[in-house]
Amino acid sequence: MSLEFSIDRPATPGKKRGPGHLLAALRYSFGGFRRILGETAFRHELMAGAALLLVFALIGASPLDFLLQIVLMLVLMAGEALNTAIEVIVDRVSPEISDFAKQAKDLGSFAVFCLILANCGYALSVVLRAL
Repeated sequence: MSLEFSIDRPATPGKKRGPGHLLAALRYSFGGFRRILGETAFRHELMAGAALLLVFALIGASPLDFLLQIVLMLVLMAGEALNTAIEVIVDRVSPEISDFAKQAKDLGSFAVFCLILANCGYALSVVLRAL
């Protein structure tokens, strides 16, 4: 008995393939970025991140410090985008006040809070090392 696995799937009508798929994905990502820019919390995190990078430049942080902080900031931005997506879905599914909606939103908020702490903790360690 032979087991064969195939990842080939039938083409979905209207689904782009190849470079067209990549361009469509880029458009969707840019649309998500435009959407998240409408969120006050995201704009605050973006400004705080820029300020941290300015502080890093002023204290002469290493390129590795910059790289790690930028990666942490990108993870925070992704977390904020996912948190916003959770909120949008929950508001659609459960427009009334419910324990389900509160828990989902609180969990997303906690995830973002953890990422903010990680960013602040790393930035503080870099600043203290420079003193």
